Amino acid sequence: MSPPHRKIIHIDMDAFFASVEQREDPSLRGKPVAVGGSRARGVVAAASYEARAYGVRSAMPSLTAARLCPDLIFVKPQFDLYREVSHQIRAIFFRYTDLVEPLSLDEAYLDVTENKQGLTAATQIARQIRREIWEETQLTASAGISVNKFLAKVASGLNKPNGMTLIPPDRVESFLEKLPIHRFHGIGDKTAAKMKRLGIHTGADLKACTEYELARHFGKAGRFYYRIVRALDDRPVHPDRIRKSVGAERTFSEDLTTATEMLERLRPITQLVADRLAATHTSGKTLTLKIKSTDFVITTRSRTTSQYLQQAEDLWEIVHDLLHTPGLPAHPVRLLGLSVSSLDNEDDGLPRQLTIDFGDTPQDPAANP
Repeated sequence: MSPPHRKIIHIDMDAFFASVEQREDPSLRGKPVAVGGSRARGVVAAASYEARAYGVRSAMPSLTAARLCPDLIFVKPQFDLYREVSHQIRAIFFRYTDLVEPLSLDEAYLDVTENKQGLTAATQIARQIRREIWEETQLTASAGISVNKFLAKVASGLNKPNGMTLIPPDRVESFLEKLPIHRFHGIGDKTAAKMKRLGIHTGADLKACTEYELARHFGKAGRFYYRIVRALDDRPVHPDRIRKSVGAERTFSEDLTTATEMLERLRPITQLVADRLAATHTSGKTLTLKIKSTDFVITTRSRTTSQYLQQAEDLWEIVHDLLHTPGLPAHPVRLLGLSVSSLDNEDDGLPRQLTIDFGDTPQDPAANP
């Protein structure tokens, strides 16, 4: 007899930082809002749905965002407030289960297979959680419900904002086979484009490929794709997950060939990492620069300091030195990333790992769902 299916919910707040700002200032409601600095070297930390309609996205340079949306309103981040609201939301989760795995301030996995309310339907739990979040914070959340983390994560993004999607056990196979390839969590725009050139347009097309074929075309990520299209994801929800780094990375649509180009792209990434450190009241002693070239070879360079790092200018000084260390990759560069590790000992239970993928780099669910 096969074991019963797990009931996993993925809760994702809708445009969290921007929505909090619109709640605090009613004059911002219904308007395109970007949380972040409007200065020349500013970066967008979050964008409202009104701003997203113009193509404004998180981690985008503020000048680019302003060009896309001339009426964009920039507001200064209030990380202490976002953290406070995140605590409120997490308290709601714990009314239903202790198996809560936060991924960031605005999203989390919940295992409600067995729950404190004795409810049998995970959809009822998700509906009640979303209602309580709205009643207590005046913010909306989207939810995905399914048998594993991967499917719950995909489901939560299908009906945003303020939506809920269930993928029941008897629909998992047909759902994945019909799903457009770009909707798979972990498959970004460039990888999806490559798959389409190979004739892979849907989950059914992906499933028809052998593991060897996928590994040949996509390397280690190919084995990940082979598993997810078959719903092979047995990762448990870890309530005590320990975060060891804070970082961000970006895959570029055009390859970089000079150090000047790389520094230009690294500046907003550095600012974003500093903002994320501030948001979690975290600092660290080790800064690592990640460089992926077009031949998919990854080079990393690190420096450990005696003092804890958090400010953007302190990080930038080290980034500049690391990039100018002799031995740039022989091939053009397609991805740059930064991460801060050797974190301080402050830990209030909120998540520490804040690595963001801005391009087509697949996210191995074993590392960060």
